[in-house]
Amino acid sequence: MITVLIADDQPLQRFGFRMLLEGTPETEVVGEAGNGADAVRLVEQLRPDVVLMDIRMPGMDGIEATRRITAAGARTRVLILTTFGLDEYVYSGLRAGASGFLLKDARPEELIAGIRAVATGDSVVAPSLTRQLMDAYTDAARPVPARAEDRRLAALSDREREVLIAVAQGMSNTEIAEHLTLTESTVKKHVGRMLAKIEARDRVQAVIFAYDEGLANPRRSS
Repeated sequence: MITVLIADDQPLQRFGFRMLLEGTPETEVVGEAGNGADAVRLVEQLRPDVVLMDIRMPGMDGIEATRRITAAGARTRVLILTTFGLDEYVYSGLRAGASGFLLKDARPEELIAGIRAVATGDSVVAPSLTRQLMDAYTDAARPVPARAEDRRLAALSDREREVLIAVAQGMSNTEIAEHLTLTESTVKKHVGRMLAKIEARDRVQAVIFAYDEGLANPRRSS
């Protein structure tokens, strides 16, 4: 059973999510929060597996709430839900430690699949959205001075580095397998080892790490 906390300032939105999740055998809603401060407090009390986090809420917003939840070291993972698509708030939320994001008009099965993925430690940012996200990040990023290669990057094997670049370009495991002429099971193992070595919780953090290190550029052919 996956326990879920719903954080949204719109009562009707919370009601809709609750109805969906209560009708799904594998999920249980353990609480609701109308703002970020309540979300942080309830996570401390209830220790849910996943928080469905709205961004724009009164008082403490979803980004700050996400930052505090992840900084506390809790096992709770945050899935951002937004009506605004890829904007600076979503990027900031991922930077704050969220495990991904979905649009609020996602199909019910997409939301359930996203919750399931996040609860098991995966990311729910689809490859196409990853590409858009990284395009936006590259546009907004300021040039940084050259620096020594990160020790985490140096720890990667050549193959793991190739896999990291492919992930940063928004490829799925299936696409990586085809691109590198590997089986999907082998790709999955490489992804797991790569994530462990760069100390990333999921593919979203891996993508951000790759771009921070200048390892990939969405506008440069691979």
